[in-house]
Formats: sequence, structure tokens, C-alpha cells
Amino acid sequence: MVKRLTAVDIAARKGASPLVVLTSYTAPMASVLDSHVDILLVGDSLGMVVYGFDSTLPVTLDMMINHGAAVVRGSKRALVVVDMPFGSYQASKEEAFHACARVMAQTGAQAVKLEGGAEMAETIRFLVMRGIPVMGHVGLMPQRVNALGGYRYQGRSDSEAATILHDAQAVEQAGVFSMVMEGVKEEVARHVTGQLRVPTIGIGASPACDGQVLVIDDMLGFNSGYVPGFVKTYAHLAEAVEQAVKTYAEEVRNRTFPSAEYCYPLKKN
Repeated sequence: MVKRLTAVDIAARKGASPLVVLTSYTAPMASVLDSHVDILLVGDSLGMVVYGFDSTLPVTLDMMINHGAAVVRGSKRALVVVDMPFGSYQASKEEAFHACARVMAQTGAQAVKLEGGAEMAETIRFLVMRGIPVMGHVGLMPQRVNALGGYRYQGRSDSEAATILHDAQAVEQAGVFSMVMEGVKEEVARHVTGQLRVPTIGIGASPACDGQVLVIDDMLGFNSGYVPGFVKTYAHLAEAVEQAVKTYAEEVRNRTFPSAEYCYPLKKN
């Protein structure tokens, strides 16, 4: 029987072989990725890549629960982490606990992820003390895109670099088992990683991070809009899908599909 990785297993990987992380939103995709990754992140990025929103802000708790449960059902080995959507955890630590407990109970996931630095430390500590493993998220925080004035990378100045380190240390002390570091200047991400005891998972950060994560749709070439400069496209599947659909449409219109081999034969008496 395959044993699923735990938050304790992930925390123990600090400084060891790099953690492989990809987003996943459906059971079929989770089953494909499961044997190759350490963590399946059910990211609130699904708001854009699945639902077509222009940011993560409209994503609801119900959306995250539905997709989180699907990913858990489609996987056996990888640790499944579910993003907590905007507005579900910021009001109070008690409200955050109720939302996170609902996610854990209704999805079967092994952990949740919260964006935020020092200002979220008390909430993270409250959750961890009550048995909810938490992955942190510092640097560029997409849920704060309006306050940040856009998706601009972080750590450009000494003060920004100091804030990122302060935030990372605060959430580490609060009890996270790992943290995503997004959109951070390379030398800053490298320095922060070296200062922490828990693994960092970079996205647009540094190869020195303890792991890397990408949005699955971006790395497979399904993103038809803006693709961040830190994304490496490993396949161009959108082109392959379009060609397959084009061929199908042509065959339907000229009545070559379905041919006899794709029809049920007449039952003989």
C-alpha cells in the first residue's frame, strides 16, 4: 500500500533533495502527477486557469473544497495542500480555524496554505496548536494584488528584502512546516532560504530554494494569456488539443466519424 507523505515528511526535507510541487485542480490530473511530485497544491490560481477570473479574489471556500476533494480522490502518495481563499481566514483566528477545519474535514487534504507574513503569525500559531498543518506564503501575495498595485516582484530594495525575511521568520516561528516564496528577487530568496529551518518552495524566486512549484496549466502550455517570465513551458499541449479537436470537427462534418468500428453492430437473431 502506498503511504501518503505528511507535513512532517516535508519539513524534514530542508536542505535535502529538492521538493517537487505542482498545482492540481482535478482528480484525473492529480492521478497523472501523483507519482512524480511531493506536493499537490490545490491553488486558488484555479480562479484564473479553471474559472476564467482575472485574479484569485473571486474564489470561494466551496470552490476550494470541491477541487481539493477531487485532488485527494485522484492521488495516493503526494501531500495535498489546499489554498485558503481570500476572505476566509483574515478576519480572526477563530474564523480562520472554522474555515480551515471545514477544508480539512470535507476534502481529506493534509494541510492548508495561507498568504501572509508577521501579521498572520498569531493566526498560524492558533491553527497549528489545534492540529492544522499550515504552509506559509511570503513575498508576492496574489490575494493582495490591489494593495500591491499589480503583480510586481518583491525584494527590490533593502527595506523590502528586510520585510520578506521578517515575514518568513515570523511564520516559521508560528509553526509552518514549509512556505512558498513567490516573486522574490533571486539573491533575497537565496538569503531567506539560508536563514530558515523549514523548507522554502520557490516560484519566481531562486534555485537555492528547497523546492519549486509551477502552475500546471502554465508549464503545459495551456495559458493563452500572459505567462510570467519565471515559467518554463515544458509542453505545448494547447496546440495538440486544438489540432485534435480540428481533426474531430472535420471528420464529423464530412461524416467519416463515427466509422463502422466506432458503432455498435446490429444484434443478430
